Amino acid sequence: MRRLRSLASVVAIALGLTACAAAPAPDTSPTPGDGPVVAFYGDSYTLGTGASDLALRWSTVISEERGWREFNPSVNGLGFVNHRSDFGENDLPELVIAQHPDIVFVTMGLNDNFSFDSRADLIRETITTDLTRLRDALPAARIIVVEPFWYTDERPESVETIIGWVQDAAAAIDADWIPGASRWLDGHYAGSDDSWMAADGIHPSDIGYRQMAEQMDAALARLDPAV
Repeated sequence: MRRLRSLASVVAIALGLTACAAAPAPDTSPTPGDGPVVAFYGDSYTLGTGASDLALRWSTVISEERGWREFNPSVNGLGFVNHRSDFGENDLPELVIAQHPDIVFVTMGLNDNFSFDSRADLIRETITTDLTRLRDALPAARIIVVEPFWYTDERPESVETIIGWVQDAAAAIDADWIPGASRWLDGHYAGSDDSWMAADGIHPSDIGYRQMAEQMDAALARLDPAV
């Protein structure tokens, strides 16, 4: 399998995705209002790490535009397997389920690339387990599964493999699928002439999150103009 630059750079990047940028506090309850509760199950790219203000992260932008009550307990460095100390109750899927959301976004998978070589089977199993668990607990909710995000020009083979596993698991629970998200920052990674990345070079900047919000908005319109 083709690897990212070197073992040292993989370790540095993995650490960066968990701790380099200042981490905003995860949400503990939905935003106030009368709209539907929309929960986001994701990592730092959904938490909004790298943004100057949480109001500028893509999840909040699309939620405010639609009058959604956003519940976003996403965690830096989280993967289907990475940084999951407990696969039972009270983990992040359980927090989502406890809110009884009307819509659930799943934007997971990026960080699992860093442990793919040693934990591929567990990653695949947990993707299926998590999505099935959400569907079984929330049979009336609309579940929208987003192709895992990516953040460099170099793409190890594991990226496409994990994307395929997530897509298959989404289809198995009859969830909506948003393709192409791993390419939303293409051409604007750290070091490019027109970078959309924050100072840490790993997470999106305010511009990057605005671009992600625009891409997500367009994807939702293609999926269902009423969303």
